[in-house]
Amino acid sequence: MGHSLAVSGQSDKARDKVQHLFKKKYPQAESIHWEKDDHNNIEVQFEQNDEKYRADFDLNGNWIETEKSISWKDLPKKVKASVEKKYDKDDIAEIEWVHHNKKGVFYDVEFKKKGKNKDVEFNTSGKQIN
Repeated sequence: MGHSLAVSGQSDKARDKVQHLFKKKYPQAESIHWEKDDHNNIEVQFEQNDEKYRADFDLNGNWIETEKSISWKDLPKKVKASVEKKYDKDDIAEIEWVHHNKKGVFYDVEFKKKGKNKDVEFNTSGKQIN
C-alpha cells in the first residue's frame, strides 16, 4: 500500500504518531514512501500537486523540515542575485526549497567542490544564513 511505516526499532506508538501528524500536515499527499535516514529520523517521500517532496520527522513524531528540489528559474530574484554576486552559478549541483521548523523557508544551494560539495543557505530575501 505504501502508506504504512515500517521502520525497525520504532515502537508502534511512535510510528502511529508520525503517520497521524504527517497525514494532518499533508492531507493531499500521494505516492507516500517512508524510510529512516542517516540522522535516525523518519524521511517521508511524497508527491503533492505533481511535485516531489521529502519531509523529515524525529522518532517522537515531531516535524523537522520539508524540502523539494527546484531549478534555477524557480529561485526568487533576490536569491539569484546573491548567488551570482558571491558564487559561480555554473558550479551549482542542486537547489532545494526548504521549510524548516526553526529557520522557516529558505533555499539550500549546493555547489560542486572538490572533495565534498558545499551547501549555502539563503533566506527568501537573498541573505546568506549559514
